[in-house]
Amino acid sequence: MAIYRLDRFFKDKELSGTMVFSILFSAFVFLFLAALIFFLFIEGFPALKREGLQFFTEANWFFRISEYKAASMIYGTFMVSLIAIFIAAPIGFGASVFISEYLSGSPRFFAKSIIELLAGIPSVVYGLLGILFLQPFLYKNFDLNSGDTLLTAGVLLSIMILPTIITLSDDAFRSVSSEERETSLSLGLTKEETFFSTVFPKALPGFIVAILLATGRALGETIAVFLVVGRADNRLPNSLFDLDPVFKAGQTLTSKLGGSEIFIAYGNPEHWSSIVALGLFLFVFVMGCVLIGDLILIYRDKSRI
Repeated sequence: MAIYRLDRFFKDKELSGTMVFSILFSAFVFLFLAALIFFLFIEGFPALKREGLQFFTEANWFFRISEYKAASMIYGTFMVSLIAIFIAAPIGFGASVFISEYLSGSPRFFAKSIIELLAGIPSVVYGLLGILFLQPFLYKNFDLNSGDTLLTAGVLLSIMILPTIITLSDDAFRSVSSEERETSLSLGLTKEETFFSTVFPKALPGFIVAILLATGRALGETIAVFLVVGRADNRLPNSLFDLDPVFKAGQTLTSKLGGSEIFIAYGNPEHWSSIVALGLFLFVFVMGCVLIGDLILIYRDKSRI
């Protein structure tokens, strides 16, 4: 059946050089992704098999006595990303509405250029700016014991993911045709009413995808978080609504993977397997965000047909 479908695909098609190279490079990408997943699974599975569910539910990470439980890092990753999205989503929404609905010509071009410039700043620069300005500000104004906290990392990440949310949301809003806008305005609706009744419902899937992709960016950010999060292991809240760890130094999956411990772990099979298991868990998280975003876009495109 697969051969038959492949034969139908190539039937009556000229196999040009461009098409051959496209197929080869696409195959290379898929093979690389498959090899990456295979490596992470093979290297990380022993730790998951050894620790079981306790690897995700307990917070005892002491590599000197061979205890590897990642709950505190998972909690730190989740809270830092949640803070970033909670801050960046409304700001990004407002900015993208302003750019798409109220700016045109040169002002719009200038605003888009500034946003793209922000997206191009290296993450280590954001991290250094976080050390210079954000840490002292939060330390003084929130009466913290230290400026190195999960809160600091979350606020810094919110700034870093803003360009992603603004750019993708603006594209989603601009994808709604001008004819639909004009029809709504001709019925007597104001510009704001037109946006919320006509533009936003149609662009909502694109906005959700922007949030998901920004979440993936937040989950995977390493060096900026590493510089401001404090890198303190084994800190979990006492209850579901206990936010005290957010205002203290913490650890995320990326800050652990970006630290020097990976070099120590390489000589110890148990330690190394646990480190790779963290990478596997992070990979699944990020891929989940991307795949959900792709499925939303596919569903949106099918519903328009």
